[in-house]
Amino acid sequence: MPHFKLRKRLLFSLLFLSIPLVTFLFLWLTPAGGLFENRRFEKYADERFRQEACSSAINLHYTLSDPSLAGIHDYDASLGTVCLSEPEEEASALAEKQADLDLFDRDALNTGNRITLDILRQDLENQELLSSCYMLQEVLGPSLGTQAQLPVLLAEYTFRTSQDITDYLKLLSDLPRYFQEILAFEQEKASLGVFMNDACVDGIAEQCSAFVNASSPHYLQTVFEEKLSAFEDLSQEEREACLEAHTRLMDSCVLPAYEQLSEGLLALRGSGTNSGGLAGFEHGTDYYLYLLRSQVGTDASPEEIEQRLYRQLNTDTKEIQAIAAEHPSLLLSVSAPELNFSSPEHMLEDLETAITEDFPSLEQTSWEIKYVDEALEDFLSPAFYLTPPVDTNSPNSIYINNSSEMSSLELYTTLAHEGFPGHLYQTVFFSLTDAPYIRHLYAPGGYIEGWATYVESYAYEYAVRSNPEQADAARLMWLNRSVNLCLYSLMDIGIHYHGWNRAQTEHFLSTFGITDSALADEIFQYIVETPANYLKYYVGYLNFEDLKQEMQQQEQEDFSLKEFHEKLLEIGPAPFSIVRQYLF
Repeated sequence: MPHFKLRKRLLFSLLFLSIPLVTFLFLWLTPAGGLFENRRFEKYADERFRQEACSSAINLHYTLSDPSLAGIHDYDASLGTVCLSEPEEEASALAEKQADLDLFDRDALNTGNRITLDILRQDLENQELLSSCYMLQEVLGPSLGTQAQLPVLLAEYTFRTSQDITDYLKLLSDLPRYFQEILAFEQEKASLGVFMNDACVDGIAEQCSAFVNASSPHYLQTVFEEKLSAFEDLSQEEREACLEAHTRLMDSCVLPAYEQLSEGLLALRGSGTNSGGLAGFEHGTDYYLYLLRSQVGTDASPEEIEQRLYRQLNTDTKEIQAIAAEHPSLLLSVSAPELNFSSPEHMLEDLETAITEDFPSLEQTSWEIKYVDEALEDFLSPAFYLTPPVDTNSPNSIYINNSSEMSSLELYTTLAHEGFPGHLYQTVFFSLTDAPYIRHLYAPGGYIEGWATYVESYAYEYAVRSNPEQADAARLMWLNRSVNLCLYSLMDIGIHYHGWNRAQTEHFLSTFGITDSALADEIFQYIVETPANYLKYYVGYLNFEDLKQEMQQQEQEDFSLKEFHEKLLEIGPAPFSIVRQYLF
């Protein structure tokens, strides 16, 4: 009897142990077999996010309000590094990442993880294109450079915890080291003959001077005091110590760093022998192709992009002619329809309501309109949106540049671009899909800016929906903007890929009736300084338009614009080849 009981218990134990084994085999031999592969990939993606997000405390702070949510408990509060690896080291690092990605069975992953894997693979392919042209990368610029954007990022650095205040002060102390690395990189570029032209140097030096000589007290000091005053978890003694430290760091680190950067660049003035675009550098067109793939998110060739641009230019021109034929008086008036809104806030509130028929609903989202400080007005965009941390979706700050004299229609459509259903709406919507954190580090500008430009076209209709008699005038304003962006994009390819000089650019503009030489020079210089920037907006927009037309042709009467937009938003920022793959 005892023997029988022993055998019975043993049999029971064997049966019990076999259940996990059978379950394990079942999971791997069925469609659900990717359970463990998905978990393994997610673990890899999380670890890679931790490594990459911690490379800069600015990036980390603007990505997560609470880094511990991603398992980050210790990080260096620095601005990152600009030091470049040797080509051999970089190739080895890329090969290691490729080997890591090759270990995953793509077919066993769920849709979300497959998208992430595809994006990471595409990024590696893009990085390999840099092997012959990595010294053509640029972090400075009068409008979009690091030195121009950093003051805004510092001013908006949210104090949620006392650690945030400590990190912020450490970032100020790190600025001299960071700018010295940038300057060393620029000196290396000068020695290799790939330094920026003098006009660009002068623009950056002017921007640095405006920042250093801002009215006293400096606006960063004022903003810091306001944020500190609103932070409750500090004693009076600690508050005073922070104020003293900030004043000292502004005087000993921040302002001197900007002065030294300016002086260092001016010392290199004359080293830039190429006054034109990337095509004027050895391997410059290789770098341009890299920008098309990594920044614009397209694998189309410049020639293919040009063909698409000219087709759109022809389409828009014909529509303009049709409207003009029906309403000749519209061409005689250069003024946009005036809208009856009392404030930018009122406009955003109206947009939140206007978009509900064409775009999926979004939970209540807080936002705030702010204004660019006067010291930076000449160097920043007419408006911009600062992306909030993905774990809070706040604050959502939209900055307006008062130096940009916009009509009420222009302001309305700009707020659509930056707010609803543009950047703010798209950012918050995607963050609510619970995509892995690493997706927020790989967002091609073509998707981000292309989406905002695409939805901006709808805003011209929303703006006059209560005044149908103004619909044609509003449509004409959008077509005019579309044509302008198209021309800028064609010039971008002409200057950076075909090697157009100022005279060729001026001739191109003259064929479209733009004969102001000073304006042509200004456009030429801006495009030289910001290669592929206009393409992010306009080629991105055209990609969304083409996807919509393809979906309409496929679904015919079953096509739903709102559902189309929802699918795009759920896929999220990605190269367009990947977006298309998961859309259809």
